[in-house]
Amino acid sequence: MKLIIRNLFILITLFLVGCSTESKYDVVIRHGLVYDGSGASPYISDIAIDADTIAAFGEFDFGTGAVEIDATGMAVAPGFINMLSWATESLIEDGRSQGDIRQGVTLEVFGEGWSMGPLSEKMKDEGAKDQGDIKYDIEWTTLGEYLEYLVERGISTNIASFVGATTVRIHEIGFDDRPPSEDELERMRALVRQAMEEGALGVGSSLIYAPAFYAGTEELIELCKIASEYGGMYISHMRSEGVQLLEAVDELTTIAREANIPAEIYHLKAAGEANWHKIDQVIEKVEAAQKEGLKITADMYTYTAGATGLNATMPPWVQEGGFEEWVKRLKNPDIRRRVLKEMKTPTDKWENLLLLAGSAEKVLLVGFRTEELKSLTGKTLAEVAASRGKSPEETAMDLVIEDGSRVGSVYFLMSEENVKKQIALPWVAFDSDAESAAPEGVFLKSNPHPRAYGNFARLLGKYVREEKVIPLEEAIRRLTSFPAENLKIERRGALKVGHFADVVLFDPETIQDHATFEEPHQYSTGVRDVFVNGVQVLKDGEHTNAKPGRVVRGPGWKGE
Repeated sequence: MKLIIRNLFILITLFLVGCSTESKYDVVIRHGLVYDGSGASPYISDIAIDADTIAAFGEFDFGTGAVEIDATGMAVAPGFINMLSWATESLIEDGRSQGDIRQGVTLEVFGEGWSMGPLSEKMKDEGAKDQGDIKYDIEWTTLGEYLEYLVERGISTNIASFVGATTVRIHEIGFDDRPPSEDELERMRALVRQAMEEGALGVGSSLIYAPAFYAGTEELIELCKIASEYGGMYISHMRSEGVQLLEAVDELTTIAREANIPAEIYHLKAAGEANWHKIDQVIEKVEAAQKEGLKITADMYTYTAGATGLNATMPPWVQEGGFEEWVKRLKNPDIRRRVLKEMKTPTDKWENLLLLAGSAEKVLLVGFRTEELKSLTGKTLAEVAASRGKSPEETAMDLVIEDGSRVGSVYFLMSEENVKKQIALPWVAFDSDAESAAPEGVFLKSNPHPRAYGNFARLLGKYVREEKVIPLEEAIRRLTSFPAENLKIERRGALKVGHFADVVLFDPETIQDHATFEEPHQYSTGVRDVFVNGVQVLKDGEHTNAKPGRVVRGPGWKGE
């Protein structure tokens, strides 16, 4: 009997639709619990989408939309903003951005120190040689050209980028450990100006790595003054997240003050158990700067481990001149002995992640370039060292030489208590600090940090639903309108009439991350539907293969 009634209902519905006038809107999302991105309490409403834009809210007659979506029981939110994405190459390989789209991310923000432009011919040659598993032709020169290149290839997410202070430095100075000349600095400023007019969001830095480490505070201030003229932001992987953490915060606020620019701390953390207590002082410093009138914010990922390379175990001086010079020095017995000693000696002169992790057991090797070494993927540095009968420090040097790369590595550095404390801060947004991968093809040749598949779902599942660190409406605000306002992005980050239709439907009761350090290639679940610029990219949890992503430009853009 139930089946007969159901079929009768379907027939009546089809009849009414057939008799109705032409659909008014392209899409109507019905009966969802709307979290508009403001942090206000949610409300039940239909949402109408016309072309790429949110057209109306309310209760609409059946058939008003050419496509009708029942969102009963679903949270309906603006698309999430990934404040630090390394999908710069993964989107070239696979424009679907599967790892992030399936978590509700609709905007990837690039540019942590290194950006994909501006490039010199020498940088293009070196970039081609340095490629890992993902191979591609470098068909662009400026940052703006790179962003357009991705869109022309087809991508599912929107994209934006800071211009990298490291990239600008390499363009003019190379990998030398010295300040720029007046002429070089002026050319660096001109490159920042060009990038800002192409739509860069501001200047990004990553100061623990060579050659960024060689840049002085005044150099960064001068670059940021240009970004400030265009309404941009300074965003930084600070000079220290451990021993000199407090001093690094002081440098960031000094740059913000002197350049008259908003500033954000990339992936906020206190690294190394001896430094965990410093997070309270960091919070005090940031909030004191805010009271002074400076616009200081931060972003973070929701894990107690970070990921970078084995270069973060070695002093910056040995890396001067670029990778080939670095390897040449590591092969010199006298230099190697000096490096070995410095790798084992605590210091406040540079950031040694091996010492901050506490032991080689807490360093996981996840990314190799050469096929001969890929069997070591997933082993700890301690395990590989023991199998070779060498110290972890010697093994790290050997692996860099043998692999011809910095060797991707995960470092267990932070405390769970601090992760929760940071999530609770109203001025913290979120980032993956990772590529957007898929459990297939070339991506399976290395192990990413699980944040590549789980960072945003982990926030909403573990820390919002299960541990109730912050309410859902606040989490959504900090995934959407908060970063959009900081970046001065127009018509995104909120569900409002006239805004671009970047919309996520997810189940707050089931959203969950599944990626682990042992088995990272696992999609998160619980996000059902995703729209980007009004086009459905995820439908019933599966990718539609649509690629409607666009370039999102900063406030200084001079284009049409």
